[in-house]
Amino acid sequence: MNLKPEIEIIEAVHPLGTEIFERNVRKLRVAAYARVSTEQDEQQNSYEAQVEFYTNYINSNSDWIFVGVFADRGVTGTNTKNRENFNEMIDLALNGGVDLILTKSISRFARNTVDTLSIVRQLKAVGVEVVFEKENLHTFDPKCEMMLTIMSSLAQEESRSISENVRWGQRKSMQDGKIHLAYSHFLGYRKGADGRPEIVEEEATIVREIYSMYIAGKSIRNIADHLTSKGILTPAGRTQWSVSTIRSILSNEKYKGEALLQKTYTVDYLTKEVRKNNGEVPSVRVRNSHEAIIDPDTFDMVQELLKKRTKTRAKFFSRHPFAGRIICGDCGGVYGHKVWRVRSSGERYNVWYCNHKYDGEPCKTPCLKEDDVKVLFVQMLEERRQTGFKHSDKLWLELVDHLTVYNDGRIVFNLSDGEQVELTM
Repeated sequence: MNLKPEIEIIEAVHPLGTEIFERNVRKLRVAAYARVSTEQDEQQNSYEAQVEFYTNYINSNSDWIFVGVFADRGVTGTNTKNRENFNEMIDLALNGGVDLILTKSISRFARNTVDTLSIVRQLKAVGVEVVFEKENLHTFDPKCEMMLTIMSSLAQEESRSISENVRWGQRKSMQDGKIHLAYSHFLGYRKGADGRPEIVEEEATIVREIYSMYIAGKSIRNIADHLTSKGILTPAGRTQWSVSTIRSILSNEKYKGEALLQKTYTVDYLTKEVRKNNGEVPSVRVRNSHEAIIDPDTFDMVQELLKKRTKTRAKFFSRHPFAGRIICGDCGGVYGHKVWRVRSSGERYNVWYCNHKYDGEPCKTPCLKEDDVKVLFVQMLEERRQTGFKHSDKLWLELVDHLTVYNDGRIVFNLSDGEQVELTM
């Protein structure tokens, strides 16, 4: 049977170009994006200039509505992860708050080809156009994507080349024995006239005190508490000393006049992922690179103590959750676990007291029943809950670094976030 096809033409309800026509008959909501990748003065001037230019430029066009200038300083363009203002602008655009985005160039927008194309396509899908001024590219132009692919690839390649040049310069500097310190966050040294580290004596005194206290048997937490109580500022200028800061000072080889360079390395120039160097790339050790604050023998002794006490604490942890976490406020020693028995009733119960309590001159810190320690933990969690902390969000073992017992009945919980909670027995 021969059937003759019947053809019906269904007219378009929303003809192509309607969106563009609608955009042309109403005012466009316009935003601009600016970025500089370093904190250098000349780059900061460029940043301010970009913000001022786009603000004036958008406001001067009567057909546009100024949404804002979104700008990031001192961040890389190779990925969008840490570019807060960029991500805020894209979210606003995808949710209907922006019609047009202006930016100076592809490299300012993104140096990652995949990111550039992906974001442009998402914006185009919701009717948002991006204009790259330097390249004169408009993403609504049908020919734009091919040119954008080529030019964003060139921007990415430029970023790779810059990264390689920087790495080469760093390796050359290391091989020449040149060292660089983050002086604003490094206790004991400042940059000298010859470019090498120079001792700041008032800060070096604090470093020597930290080493002396640790050799004398004080725990890292005790040292941190001591410096905090004396009102001494941390290398970063904070009033609260943390365990990690003290440990870093005790283990940094630069205090013995030596520098180990290339401790970390960047895995990929796009992701900027940094890893600890465990032999994946060459490292350089520079001896006698600058004047020492701690003599080498003392420094090496502290490293041995750090290893020994770390192993001891690890062994404690394997036996009991409280082990290694209760510290004597008198001598800085660790509380040990014992089982006591009441002769009259035969009742047995667990207690904790300083392992040095009966050595020579006894510590005056009290013995603690394990049940009492558990009650203290509940009280501490309640204190934290009153400040908005929900203990269900984190196990207490992760929350508490250790607690210090003092002979006046005070129990101070030193938390892993640097905070303290003080209770009284």
